[in-house]
Amino acid sequence: MPITVLATITPRPGRAAAVRAAFEQIIGDVHREEGCLLYALHVAGEPGAETLHVVEKWTSREALAAHAAGEPLERLAGLLGDDLVGPAEVLVADPVPAGDPAKGAL
Repeated sequence: MPITVLATITPRPGRAAAVRAAFEQIIGDVHREEGCLLYALHVAGEPGAETLHVVEKWTSREALAAHAAGEPLERLAGLLGDDLVGPAEVLVADPVPAGDPAKGAL
């Protein structure tokens, strides 16, 4: 069963552009990881004080675990340095099929 991940990343003040650029450098590699069905970067908030949100969908918990231990995230950690307020807030969720299948799940 696919796994959905919602991650919220909070940059330090004035570092949102650098954090976004770091994600843009690794996102293509994440898309090529086995089991990646979706890895979409979103921003919210005022310019310069944005939070970043990543919506992910993986084929399985094993694929998600491989992603978490993979080279793209290792490289991302090096690119980010101390640009974040703290660790990302990560929510791992199982889909609940309800209503129209095309509209009721990611």
